[in-house]
Amino acid sequence: MIIAQLSDTHINDESPEAAARLRAAVTHLLHLPAVPDVVLITGDCTEHGSETEYAHFRELLRPLTIPVYVIPGNHDDRPRLRALFGPQGAQAMPDFVQYTVEAGSLRLLALDTHVPGQDGGTLCPARLQWLEERLSEQPERPTIILMHHPPFRCGLAPFDGIGLDVMSEFGTVVARHPQVERVLAGHLHMGVQRPLHGALAVVCPSTLHQLLPDFRRPRSLEVSFGPPAMLLHTWAADTGLLTHSSLIAEPRPVLVMHDGQQWQSPPWPVRG
Repeated sequence: MIIAQLSDTHINDESPEAAARLRAAVTHLLHLPAVPDVVLITGDCTEHGSETEYAHFRELLRPLTIPVYVIPGNHDDRPRLRALFGPQGAQAMPDFVQYTVEAGSLRLLALDTHVPGQDGGTLCPARLQWLEERLSEQPERPTIILMHHPPFRCGLAPFDGIGLDVMSEFGTVVARHPQVERVLAGHLHMGVQRPLHGALAVVCPSTLHQLLPDFRRPRSLEVSFGPPAMLLHTWAADTGLLTHSSLIAEPRPVLVMHDGQQWQSPPWPVRG
């Protein structure tokens, strides 16, 4: 099972850069040695949540013939996102973009941390209760939770000021359910990870640009834009769940270092 995670695509009517970057991400994904089984997009799909931005977002994803699942971020519009993608997964909440997905040996739980008109995120008691109930259903099955706002502080004041406001309550739920392997998030436009009550919380970089902050000045946000990236989460019985970073770049030849029987000597042959 291979799961690709994209995040913070920020499709914008006023700038072609975000569209070009998402188009490049889709091309990159389709040219991977093994095309993923599922694609997850963890929020901020558009910049302003307009109908035209969502239509453009949908069109950019059209080359993907594999299942794509999305959740809203703080820049999104929940009703328009729901109208665009319709019902997703199963056991969906009627008023939020929260649902379950059966993905091979894994179970995915999509959470909606969107708060209309605000940059920070939350999970109200109803959404937290839904999570508790879903986790209680299959306690032995490896589970991935996806959400936009990371459930931890990143140490940069501007981002921590618009983070998830129920980190403790969310962590308490996760701590009761050891089958949670990963908590996947976005929002920060940079790759970050930390342990979380037995799970690993992982933030996916943005497809638009990756922030390279100066941690010597945590109260400001001075950045140098790095290359866009995505994450690949792979599951196999002998390895468990692994997470890989994948920089989004032009397709390049695939060189064979090991042919399945022995190591190859440089110059490595190009895979046919």
